[in-house]
Amino acid sequence: MLVTIVILPSMKPLTNLPNRQIHLDFHTGPAIPDVGADFDPDVFGDMLVDAHVNSVTLFAKCHHGHLYYNTKRPERHPSLKPGLDLLGEQLEACRKRGIRAPIYISMQCDEYAANLRPDWICLNPDGTRVGRKPLANDAFQWQILDMSSPYADFLAEQIEEVVRLYKPVDEIFLDMCWDQPSVSNWAKAGMLRAGLDPLIEADRTQYARQVVHGYMDRYNKLIARINGSAAPVWYNSRPKINLPEEVKYLQHIEIEALPTGGWGYTYFPLNVRFARTFGLPCIGMTARFHKSWSDFGGIKPHAALKYECAQMLAHGTGCSVGDQLHPRGTFDKAAMKLIGDVYAHVQACEPFCIDAKPVTEIAVIRNLQGEYHPKPGSAVEGVVRLLQQTFHQFDFVAPQADLANYRLAIVPDDMPLTPDLLKRLSAFVKRGGKVILTGAATIAAAGKLAKPWTGVATSQPPKNQVVFLSYNADVATAQDTEQVLYEPTNKLTPAAGASGFGRIVEPYFDRTWEHFSGHNQTAARYPTRTFAAVVGKHGAAFGFDLFRQYATHGNQHLRALLSAVLGELLPDPLICSSAPTHTEISVTRQSKPNRTIVHVLSYAPQRRTPTLDLVEEPTPLVDAEICLRLPQKPAKATLQPAGKPFAFTYTDGYASFTLTSTAGHDMVVFEK
Repeated sequence: MLVTIVILPSMKPLTNLPNRQIHLDFHTGPAIPDVGADFDPDVFGDMLVDAHVNSVTLFAKCHHGHLYYNTKRPERHPSLKPGLDLLGEQLEACRKRGIRAPIYISMQCDEYAANLRPDWICLNPDGTRVGRKPLANDAFQWQILDMSSPYADFLAEQIEEVVRLYKPVDEIFLDMCWDQPSVSNWAKAGMLRAGLDPLIEADRTQYARQVVHGYMDRYNKLIARINGSAAPVWYNSRPKINLPEEVKYLQHIEIEALPTGGWGYTYFPLNVRFARTFGLPCIGMTARFHKSWSDFGGIKPHAALKYECAQMLAHGTGCSVGDQLHPRGTFDKAAMKLIGDVYAHVQACEPFCIDAKPVTEIAVIRNLQGEYHPKPGSAVEGVVRLLQQTFHQFDFVAPQADLANYRLAIVPDDMPLTPDLLKRLSAFVKRGGKVILTGAATIAAAGKLAKPWTGVATSQPPKNQVVFLSYNADVATAQDTEQVLYEPTNKLTPAAGASGFGRIVEPYFDRTWEHFSGHNQTAARYPTRTFAAVVGKHGAAFGFDLFRQYATHGNQHLRALLSAVLGELLPDPLICSSAPTHTEISVTRQSKPNRTIVHVLSYAPQRRTPTLDLVEEPTPLVDAEICLRLPQKPAKATLQPAGKPFAFTYTDGYASFTLTSTAGHDMVVFEK
């Protein structure tokens, strides 16, 4: 399901996004003496073709502030081979082979400009510089330029020259575009002109956002004017929660998400489920590095890269893999072989992925206040884990999104239940939708209006720091015992006709300095007549922060509790399965031809170092039973990309099959 967004006439969605892209990093310092010395355009182009690449992002300007094309500007890399138009020859090699070639330009990171004009550097409120300090050499630290200073004009001249030299350009990729508050003279003057107070943090933050939107509008118009048409421009490093107000500047969306580079394996599935609801084509981006960008000599396992690209296909996006060119202008052969092997699989999958749209039935309302990287143990992380592990098909949506095509809406722990959202949810329920509220604050905000949905008669504030939950047979848990809830919960009483789940059992007492028993929480002792969750006719309520607590503590019984509640509200889910919980199952649909595709991914990232989750091999699936709800019996099913007929049964509106596989990524394709 895609939420309809009005796109401005000059910003039409792209229709030719690639499925097999390389983002080719080339941040090369001025001390490197032989830049481009071994570059051969034919070797370069042929290696891209051999690796099944159909798009590659090429560098015009790097974070060091140097340019890699023939220009009279002094920023040209001082060691770039004389007479070598590196960017131009790369572009020509790509165009000869039909390979799309976006052009990369660094924005707020520019060492050359920072050293040339220190007054263009962003300043913290205490007067210190933002970013790398004068004598620091920490990884990923750069001097940060102030986009409210004349640097914005300096950058505009660079962008204009690049587009003039190489038009028509396929895309301009502008990097390092986050909101950057500053108290430079330029920023302070701009804030005063805007009626903002530099002494107030909120005003500094507001002005930083205004600056970004100002240059997005400016550079879009500049590029379109010179290029002769509105070339797509991507502003990287912006939080996806900004999309509702920034989609008007975009023709497509890219999701940078290097799992081992700080993003983790939850970041992409979280953000793609949000980004894809804005009606624009999306590209996912990982990298071939063992760790993160500029990891020379670091190559990840084949299984990891295949998993990450398969995730992108399963969510309806194109694939982009980060790589880097050696300073001398050559590819790493092992890295290109890795990318080529994975992209051979991606290419084989493409007939079943191009123009395939995700099919979902649950909308999770996303809090648009947050950071680029959600903190570990956050509610949104818990949503991804719980709903993926229970195989439900869901999107994250903005609070103002249209819910008409969803069956169920979830308001998770961290989402403020504003009067406007409450009104929208009320209308959704009247149209037959169902709602789940989680968290004591959410339930309190819902007040009397939501009680008919959720079936909550009364909600009492927590009495204990820790309680235990006792389940009946309708909650399938592995243990027949009171199971701990490590944090407080409101005590809910069901109204007539509603059902309680997770009966609350209180401990002897809370642990204090005066009286405690054992190492941790005191044992369970007092059963109550209240519950942690209540299910009514039109929805359900959880008296605690279900998703945050699951992300923080990983209690298996919380997944069983949610499954039981969802079983009451969605007794006929789109997917049901007995597969292990590490399995990821996604459903997409193509209209021409009429196909429904079930992507099954079986990989289990393991924490192999204090900071890295790694994948070294796929996890075999054995006799995994999967059922897909379809309105009528399919004419046939095939296992792709193997191209083999696949056995299934059709009963009570479900196409059911059993999958045993060691491939890691399979697609079961049903056709009418």
